[in-house]
Amino acid sequence: MPSELGPLAREVSRSYYEAAFPAHDMFHAKRVHDISQQLADEHPQDVDRDVLAAAAWFHDIGRPLERVGEIDDHDEWAANEATSLLEAEDVRPDQITAIEHCLRTHSIRASSPDPETLEAKLLFDADKLDATGAVGLIRLACIVGERSGRTGDRYAVIDDASTLSTGRPEVPDIELLRDWARERLDALYTDHGRRLGASRWSFMESFFEQFALETTADAEQ
Repeated sequence: MPSELGPLAREVSRSYYEAAFPAHDMFHAKRVHDISQQLADEHPQDVDRDVLAAAAWFHDIGRPLERVGEIDDHDEWAANEATSLLEAEDVRPDQITAIEHCLRTHSIRASSPDPETLEAKLLFDADKLDATGAVGLIRLACIVGERSGRTGDRYAVIDDASTLSTGRPEVPDIELLRDWARERLDALYTDHGRRLGASRWSFMESFFEQFALETTADAEQ
């Protein structure tokens, strides 16, 4: 059995991210790993950092397949896939079970079960925090771009559509990014996650204020 589960998971998961788009790529997995370990510093005696690290590296390995319609639920798929991969590496069954729970519960979707362990809550919070702040704004804009052009989806506009003289078209605008970020911050489980989220939200509010100034008719006056 490997002495360090996190590095093993990082290497085993790497190939799954090769086809990932920027919002859910290996860099995102690394940021979630780093944020989750930062959050774990608030609970040093209680967190299984190996489980948390492995779950962070594995959590979005199914995103590329979900994006092209080959699977329906990247949470469930990742849990099953990671279980098979870790069993092949003779990882302890209790650690595999803990990682599997983290993966099944990391999504904000209504259909996802609630995280019950501290590791699962920390992974959830770290993943949502990476959709806030400066990096989060870029990630959310990338997601908007990913969805543009899909049949039945119209997500191309992020400007304030109400400023168009032709009226407001039925497409989301910059408020979509604000709503996505706020939804994630409101769902956080841990106190330290909420404190970090408040700091990131403060930056985002400043950004949205500047965005509004730059997109109004009198912005250059």
